[in-house]
Order: sequence, then C-alpha cells, then structure tokens
Amino acid sequence: MTSITDISAIEILDSRGNPTLEVRCTLAGGVIGVASVPSGASTGMKEAVELRDKDCSRYNAKGVLNAVANVNNIIAPNLVGCNALLQQEIDKLLLQLDSSASLASLGSNAVLGVSLAVAKAAAIYNRVELYNYLSPATDYVLPVPLLNILNGGAHAQNNIDIQEFMIVPLGFTSFREALRAGCEIYHKLKDILHDSGLATTVGDEGGFAPNLQSLEQAFVYILEAIEQAGYTAGEDIFLALDVAASEFYRNQKYVLSSGDSYNSEQWVSYLEKLVNKYPIISIEDGLAEDDYDGWKLLTKSLGKKVQLVGDDLFVSQEKVLAAGLKKGLANSILIKPNQVGTLTGANETIKLAAKHNYNHIISHRSGETIDTFIADFAVATSAGQIKTGAPCRSERVAKYNRLLQIENILASTAKFAGKSAFNKYLSVVL
Repeated sequence: MTSITDISAIEILDSRGNPTLEVRCTLAGGVIGVASVPSGASTGMKEAVELRDKDCSRYNAKGVLNAVANVNNIIAPNLVGCNALLQQEIDKLLLQLDSSASLASLGSNAVLGVSLAVAKAAAIYNRVELYNYLSPATDYVLPVPLLNILNGGAHAQNNIDIQEFMIVPLGFTSFREALRAGCEIYHKLKDILHDSGLATTVGDEGGFAPNLQSLEQAFVYILEAIEQAGYTAGEDIFLALDVAASEFYRNQKYVLSSGDSYNSEQWVSYLEKLVNKYPIISIEDGLAEDDYDGWKLLTKSLGKKVQLVGDDLFVSQEKVLAAGLKKGLANSILIKPNQVGTLTGANETIKLAAKHNYNHIISHRSGETIDTFIADFAVATSAGQIKTGAPCRSERVAKYNRLLQIENILASTAKFAGKSAFNKYLSVVL
C-alpha cells in the first residue's frame, strides 16, 4: 500500500508569476501527496542549482519544462515501486540519479518537489499530521515568527539596500498572540507610512516597500509602529535584519545606493552601531558570502550579542556549514530546503548545526507558493523560529495559518518558543 505507483509534475506559477513545479506522488493505496517548489531572488553561489529552460520564447527564459520532463521521464520510472516510507533511501536515489555535485543535471527544483511529495504522501498514508510524520514526538514547539514588514534590496524596487526589516514578537505565551501582535504592528506601519506620504505597496515578501531618506528611517518608522500598536520594543518585540550583503558587495567594498562605501571593518562597525542603537536580536547575511575575514570580524564583535545567521554563507548544506564551522563564522543557519534539494539533506544540516549549538531558522523563499510544508517542518525540527514574510499575500499567510492550525491541534500541549529561542542573546541585550 505504500509502494509508489506514479510520480508526475506540471509547470505552475509562483508568487512572482514565474514558473515552478508542482509534483504529485501516488501510492498503491490511492493516497496522493502534492508539493510545490519555491524560488529565490537573492541566491547563494553554492546552493543547489534550480533548473530553468533558458528558452527566450516563453516566460522570459524562466520556464521549467525541462525540470518537469526530468521528473516525468527520469525520476518517475526509477521511483515507481519504491516504498514511500523509506525517505532517506528515496532521497539517496534522487541524488544518484542526478549525479552532479549541485543537482545541475535534474535540477534542485525537480528533486525537491519529488522529495517533499513523497513525504507528504507517506504522512497521509499514516493518517498523521505532516509534522508528526516528520518527527513523532510529544513536546512540539511552535516557532517565533520573524515577520518581514519592510522590504528592500532584491525584494523591492526601492532605494533601501537592506533586504528585510523584520519584527520578532518574543514576549508572548502562544504563537497566535505573537502573530496577532505582528499583524497589529504591520497595519500600524501602513498607517504611518501613508500619513507620511509614502507608498504602501508591498515587495515580494509582503513587506512595505517605500523609498526612504536613509536606512535608519526604516527603524524609526518600525519603532513608531510598535509603540502605536501598544507594544514595547526591546521587551515584547525585537528587530531582525536580513542584510543580504552579497547583493551590494563590489570589489571588496559594501556600496550602498546612497553612494556610501565601506570596507569590511567599516561595515562591521556600522552594524555594531545599529545593534547598539536599536533592539536588534538577529542579523542574517550581514557580510557577503565570500567575505570570510569580514564574517570572522563580525562574529567576534557581535557573536555573543545577537544571532548571526548564515544564509548565502551556508546555503543550507551540511558540507558548506562544516567548512564555516572550521572558520568560526556566524552562530546560526537559515534552512531553505530548495538550497540543498532533499528533505534528508536539510535534516542532516540541521543535525550538524544543533551539534555545534547553532540555532536554525526555517525559511521560505521570495518566490513562493501556497504549499505550507515549511510550517510543519519548523515544528518537526524544533526550530524555534520561522521566516515566511509579512502577514500579507496568500502564499505567506498560508504558512501562518497552518501554524495556527497546528497550535489548535496540539491544544494544551502546544508550546511557544518565545524568548527561549533567543535566551543566549537576551541575557546580553536586556
């Protein structure tokens, strides 16, 4: 009954209107698991390769028909007959079928779609929630949402170089109350921007994307929104940044749209200034992915004060994280399953991070679908934190709604990570 009888893929659209894959896995008992694959805008050099057709006659060369064909014509014949409950064996076979170091042959989008569809089918067959299938436990933790409420960088067409300004609602006892606070602050920010004569259109991840006079004006508006919503910055609500520094790193300099230019030491000093001035608890990709000396300096100066998250730096891959650990870079890792290509690969990276006391944060991509896998994955892996955008746009809200469902299912046994997700830094900040 758990034998795979069919795997098929079709081309669908993501939240940016670009093609991506939807994969269906059918088991002998009639169960069907469906998964769709996200896509990033700012991507790391070492992440698994997303296969695009490069056919300029359709979808501006971004079609994924070749990836679809790889699922239907190469992967499916090799997986039919396999036991869907043997996830690690299936993921190993997927890697063997590709045989390249970065999934460039079949495409990480093709491979991940199959990997997740198989897991979903197995969970349905077992008649358990996906998070429970991924990790049969009794002490699940709901993650703290890192809500991206103001967009810049590659996620918005404005003059803000930092890619994401996030609010982190820590001071609450449940996920639903933390999410409510985030929503209230988000709407207050919209009012403040509107009253200031600024645009309230949103970026790729649902955060507002106005043109501002300076980077620090973003902090001013967000702190005002927190206060007007009735919360206290630095107690109930903290701030987080995704700098995405690789996007403006040129010739060993961090060059902003304002024309200001910094070397690594100067840029670290600038980030230190922001941390000392504002209640920032987490900084993602504060330095460029190949600026290892800068990362060492940043980790030495701020590693005990704030969460320093490697995204482009580690690209969710075990071997890349292992190399970073040897160099002493960062103290946390972002996990995006499509950067590594399989569920098993993501889990292996999480295990290595935990072994070295690195936090892991489960994350969406800027080009998303309504697939809610990462919500269950965050709960299953006890991540304690999740990034899935602003409380706006259905592909973002779908993940938040799924977490609300999970909290309701768990009822009195549900635990919210809250401040425990950041204990090692709060003792220094507060």
